[in-house]
Amino acid sequence: MLRLKDKYKKEVIPVMMEKFGYKNVMAIPKIVKVVINSCFGKEVATKTSQEREKVVQNVTNDLTLISGQKPRIVKSKKSIAGFKLREGLDIAVAVTLRKDRMYDFLERLIYLTLPRSRDFQGINPKSIDQKGNLNIGFKEHISFPEVITEKEKTIFGLEISVVTNAKNKEEGLRLFKLLGFPIK
Repeated sequence: MLRLKDKYKKEVIPVMMEKFGYKNVMAIPKIVKVVINSCFGKEVATKTSQEREKVVQNVTNDLTLISGQKPRIVKSKKSIAGFKLREGLDIAVAVTLRKDRMYDFLERLIYLTLPRSRDFQGINPKSIDQKGNLNIGFKEHISFPEVITEKEKTIFGLEISVVTNAKNKEEGLRLFKLLGFPIK
């Protein structure tokens, strides 16, 4: 089996050049970065500072296992009384993966995580936006093989954005299908 990066170079580039008529290899769309984030603002809004710190630590540790890189903690920008939110409160964690870590993560996502997730029938083509980027949401992070389900205290959802430099949805969809993403 070819690695994802090699598959892109050997199989995807020639097919994309033929299909869309690119003259230059640099014009072919490619995956630029993968952004993984998880928001836990609702869970920590009503908790004490120690409980809040524990939730942030658990989510950070799990996201570090999943991505292979330490996530940055996102703080709230302003107070919103209706959401019981204070300015400067930790509300989310995010990781941006590029180059080799990005390809390693995408391989695990395509070949291990997506087939393991509950009731999975393929990625909906509507998950690709007009710029050709793919956005996937997971209700439970325990479908990732790195996470040990028996040890989990908090189950959280996360979003994955696969960002490309495609010009439109058609190019992005074709790129993801050629790379082996399980799209319906």
